[in-house]
Amino acid sequence: MSAPLILVVEDNETNQMLTVAVLERDGYRVVVAGTTSEAREQIKTETPHLILMDVQLPGEDGLAFTRQLKRNPTTSPIPIVAMTAHAMQGDAEQAIEAGCSGYIAKPIDTRALAEQIRRYLAVAR
Repeated sequence: MSAPLILVVEDNETNQMLTVAVLERDGYRVVVAGTTSEAREQIKTETPHLILMDVQLPGEDGLAFTRQLKRNPTTSPIPIVAMTAHAMQGDAEQAIEAGCSGYIAKPIDTRALAEQIRRYLAVAR
């Protein structure tokens, strides 16, 4: 069985590289999309086991895209974890209301990220 595929939807190259490095170190397959349009194409190519979704993206924001994915029967089962630098009161609730399974604040704590990913993937199986 191949390693779980994680789609990272993130427009910041530094955050992309850090997230990919952590995930690949832990044995996951990773694809990156810098926009929601790129993410749609990636999902059509291969359905990910988990999506890490930046909340603030150019064009369409991550929570609006999450709502679309959760309305689609094909993509609704995929766990989506919001990632944002705006860790303000109410942000986690907004992410959950949009359909996210969880919420990760930036800057990313790499040890915590690895544990959270394992937990979300375990629940999804």
